[in-house]
Amino acid sequence: MSEGLATPATTPATKSSRRISARFTELSASGELGIVAYITAGDPSLEASEKIVLAAAEAGADVIELGVPFSDPVADGPVIQRASDRALRSGTTLAGVLELVTRLRRNTQVPLVLFSYFNPILQMGIEKFADAAKAGADGVLVTDLTPEEGAEYRVVLQSRGLDTIFLAAPTSTDARLAQISAVTTGFLYLVSRTGVTGTRDALPPELPALVRRTRKFTALPVAVGFGISLPTHVTVLGGIADAAVVGSALMAAVEKAASPEGAAMAVADLVRALKNAARAGVSRRSNEA
Repeated sequence: MSEGLATPATTPATKSSRRISARFTELSASGELGIVAYITAGDPSLEASEKIVLAAAEAGADVIELGVPFSDPVADGPVIQRASDRALRSGTTLAGVLELVTRLRRNTQVPLVLFSYFNPILQMGIEKFADAAKAGADGVLVTDLTPEEGAEYRVVLQSRGLDTIFLAAPTSTDARLAQISAVTTGFLYLVSRTGVTGTRDALPPELPALVRRTRKFTALPVAVGFGISLPTHVTVLGGIADAAVVGSALMAAVEKAASPEGAAMAVADLVRALKNAARAGVSRRSNEA
């Protein structure tokens, strides 16, 4: 196995990294699907994002992904592209996002995952960026970083107690799923379909088979994202995955809101509806599943 695919030495777990695993352990014990809420930090401002994230956590979000705005978000659809553009125009930087994490930690213990492209991290420097753990972050997902190129990044972040979360896709071969699983901690993010983020009317019919294939290579929780937007999606996913990642639908609510307070209320309403679907009916998973 090449150096780029080697699994770094195990590092001691910290209070930061345990928040993610503890939350998924609780969800598994109750047979409940988790809700991972994606929020673009800085849209329309970092102060507004603080209100929105706290509202989402209070409404029942199990994990919050804080999107770091980037000028070329190639994996994202139009809703999150516009959110990223608004955040950049409001002056949001990676340093500002880390300060936001510090402020959030004063008021919530919800697991926080930084969702970024690699360029902002590279510009800041991996060692300095890893101070995100001190700010209170729990994990990092870098959209455009592959396992082959992420050895140094993984070693540094995991040594600070940060989970390194990687993406798997429908196009991932079995060998690729094994590689991704070997370097992922916290949870594995499974992209439900090819293409970019965005809301969809229905889930891909081949998704259950994809999740089953992915589970052959990891014991970690599997969170499914891209195209998840409706309570009915959550109901279907409840018997398949461990968590649903919702982003574009939440950021569309932010975009339509007339004020930061209105955005926080709209996001909370949607998260609450999604969480209610996760707690009821066929969305509940048996502990033996």
